[in-house]
Amino acid sequence: MDGFDGSRGPGLAWTVGHLFFLAALVLFVRIFGRLRTMAGGGVTATAGYAAGLAGALALAAQFTIDIVVGFLSADHGAMGPRFEAVKAIPWVEPVVYTVVPLLFYVGMVALVARLAVGRRVPWWSAALVLVQAVLPLVSKDLIPLGAALLLLAFVPLLRLRPEQPVAHAPVLR
Repeated sequence: MDGFDGSRGPGLAWTVGHLFFLAALVLFVRIFGRLRTMAGGGVTATAGYAAGLAGALALAAQFTIDIVVGFLSADHGAMGPRFEAVKAIPWVEPVVYTVVPLLFYVGMVALVARLAVGRRVPWWSAALVLVQAVLPLVSKDLIPLGAALLLLAFVPLLRLRPEQPVAHAPVLR
């Protein structure tokens, strides 16, 4: 909903949207743990899990900063200088905004791809996870489409039991 007026933040839609993203990240931490178990552990699944967690932490920091900047700013124009000040702090931009957040998507793709290689989920689940990861890079307006694709991609996971891990594929060990 935020952005329908031509600008993003601050305001109710900005804050609520970011709070929902934070709640989703908490759920994804649990999901990543289950995916790792379903994938049978191992190097690839553990690396995907670790990458996903690192990315989730970076995104949580980003969303928290976004919420605080929104609360401190009277309008969208006032947000820019505040974000610039935060990003001017050494290492903040790559750790919170550009590099480390991408690990969330890398981890998710790696975990679902591992399940697809082990034939626990169809190949298209991994393909949809990859597509939904790329969509926000094209435009933030595509986030709802990405969410729908992710929901569709995760449907086959509903039938999997964590206690039945996939056999390790020698190529991915």
